[in-house]
Amino acid sequence: MTTRALFRDDAYLTQCEATLTAIDEQGIHLDQTVFYPLGGGQAGDSGVLTLADGTRVAIADTRKAKFEGATPDDAVHVPAPGQEALLARLSPGERVIAEIDWARRYRHMRLHTASHLMCAVLPYAVDGCSITSEYARLDFATVEPIEREQVDARLAELVGGAHGVLTEWITDEQMAERPELVRTMSVKPPVGLGRVRLLRIESVDLQPCGGTHVRNTREIGAVRVAKLEKKSARTRRLVLELA
Repeated sequence: MTTRALFRDDAYLTQCEATLTAIDEQGIHLDQTVFYPLGGGQAGDSGVLTLADGTRVAIADTRKAKFEGATPDDAVHVPAPGQEALLARLSPGERVIAEIDWARRYRHMRLHTASHLMCAVLPYAVDGCSITSEYARLDFATVEPIEREQVDARLAELVGGAHGVLTEWITDEQMAERPELVRTMSVKPPVGLGRVRLLRIESVDLQPCGGTHVRNTREIGAVRVAKLEKKSARTRRLVLELA
């Protein structure tokens, strides 16, 4: 049931043809997909699967599949409730068109890339994060005071700098030799496939990440710190929103 994760190479793909390989209590498994599964703090994609006869199956979420030998790329498409009769008709081997909710995904991409910029604005370890279509939340491990106005100004500068956003690959062994690249304390680097995907924001940031991102920081658009609070004695929480 191994899934080919097309979004790894092109986050702008909105749909693809695929073959249904299995359907079980987890959901629908495909041989390849453009749907990003929940992971690394980023929410899973929603969308629709269209069958050969035009029937549409609404997908409410995408998760990492759980089975013996599963890899980080193996995804399961979770159907929206109320489609039991339709799902009973599905069988392995059927061809479908898998299409994501692009407006929702693009917000994920913009906010996720903005969260990487925040790692350049605030050079502290990240002790928790969440990327949704409404906001990006980051918890920074620091006791230092953070000035919202200064963060907003620096963030706007980096967005407007039109920095290219690129992906690179290194081996698991090379990743193990470069622990300084890891900024997140709560999310492990996406290892297990023999190679690790790095996200480089030119002249700004470099760190392992398996999420989806825009191609240029200018695409993020206006973004602001919507909330800044002291989560604990040693943690400061920032919430970013698209303006």
